[in-house]
Amino acid sequence: MSPDKFKGSLSAPEVARHIAAGLRRARPSVPVTLLPVADGGDGTVEAALAAGYGRVELEVCGPTGRPVRAAFAVNGDTAVVELAEASGLRHLPDGRPQPLTATSHGTGQLLAEAVRLGARRVVLGLGGSACTDGGAGMIQGLGGRLLDAHGSDLPPGGAALRSLHALDLRGLANLSGIELIIASDVDNPLLGREGAAAVYGPQKGASRDDVRVLDAGLRRWADLAEAASRRAVRDKPGAGAAGGVGFAALALLGASIEPGITFLLDLLGFADRAKGARLIVTGEGSLDTQSLRGKAPIGVARAAARVGIPVVAVAGRRSLTGEQLRRARIQAAYALTDIEPDVERCISQAGLLLEQLTVAIADEWLPN
Repeated sequence: MSPDKFKGSLSAPEVARHIAAGLRRARPSVPVTLLPVADGGDGTVEAALAAGYGRVELEVCGPTGRPVRAAFAVNGDTAVVELAEASGLRHLPDGRPQPLTATSHGTGQLLAEAVRLGARRVVLGLGGSACTDGGAGMIQGLGGRLLDAHGSDLPPGGAALRSLHALDLRGLANLSGIELIIASDVDNPLLGREGAAAVYGPQKGASRDDVRVLDAGLRRWADLAEAASRRAVRDKPGAGAAGGVGFAALALLGASIEPGITFLLDLLGFADRAKGARLIVTGEGSLDTQSLRGKAPIGVARAAARVGIPVVAVAGRRSLTGEQLRRARIQAAYALTDIEPDVERCISQAGLLLEQLTVAIADEWLPN
């Protein structure tokens, strides 16, 4: 079982457990292995924990400045850090967006703690962010300072970056010798019509005027950060990931970018876990055209195809055609809406419905 989460309903480990429960009832003699996955966004740490990583939890600065509890995963000298754990939309009080002032500060604190504990390889999953600050907050969380023309520290958020006058990176955590890898499938640059503010700002509550303010702040931030690092990365695919956090990681932390699901499948040992399998079940909440842009089920299907194992997918709802599924190397797809047309019930009773749905999978793919 290698599903991603059903967003707003079940985490990836919960999806895997419900599928496994249904299959075990339908085919008690068939062994089942659970390896929930993620593509670098929400649930990346949970997937690592389910694969046997250890959990480290601490209090950090949330996107609005309020403290939040956040966790990352560790295995030996490898740490998996997820931006959404510290700076995600789920930490907005009452869900109210703060597009101009939300910060990635807590993500920097998570990175600093991972390095302090001895991590030499850090995977940074980007997705689900509440902020559009270009990763400036992350740099502050790592000990850097952003100063205005009077030498005072800038307040948090992307809007304040318009007043950025100088960077003081003398206190920045020492990441020399640390391999920092961004796990993300977002290919947007930092600025402009396809950039972090224009494309993702409205999803975080930004109006048209806010988008212009944020893009101007990000441009000022890029000018100074690139001058300090001597790395011109603002136009690199992925620089706009997570409100521009990708940019700061590339420019100031020397990070590299890897396709999220492909990298995480390797990290979690998917190929070894899949050896000898008769069938792999993957899935996510909505199996649609967005899935085809490198989301978890497609990555799982491609990885399974390389070792000749058939793949079927489960979803809350499905809009892909049979031909699209075949091209994606998915042999069949099953949706909760196939057996329950009420979408609200599909969300509230997703676990039970998943277990019912696996009967059809067992009958068609795991004959007695």
